[in-house]
Amino acid sequence: MQDNITKLFKAIADPTRRDIFHALVIATSALSITQISNQFEMTRQGVTKHIKVLKDAGLVAIKEDGRNRFCIADPKPLKEVNKWMQFYAQFWDDSLGNLEGFLDGKTV
Repeated sequence: MQDNITKLFKAIADPTRRDIFHALVIATSALSITQISNQFEMTRQGVTKHIKVLKDAGLVAIKEDGRNRFCIADPKPLKEVNKWMQFYAQFWDDSLGNLEGFLDGKTV
């Protein structure tokens, strides 16, 4: 079973999924799968597969209204990715700071 961060990275790794997610984020309301499909040069089935990956990662919620399915973006899970990245940003800042000190002869 994949952990949340793995699902999030898998979801945002694909440029089409990022574009779909971005379209949903900037939409003023929920978009139907048909409306999303019309924005991309791929089949509705292809878009649906991408939306499923986004949904599995918690980035998209799907609401049903009769036969129509509407997608809504939820960017909150990206905070977990940001937290993960901040740890490594701090690691590299510290490492480069230590290297700079070593090169300047301030540390041994």
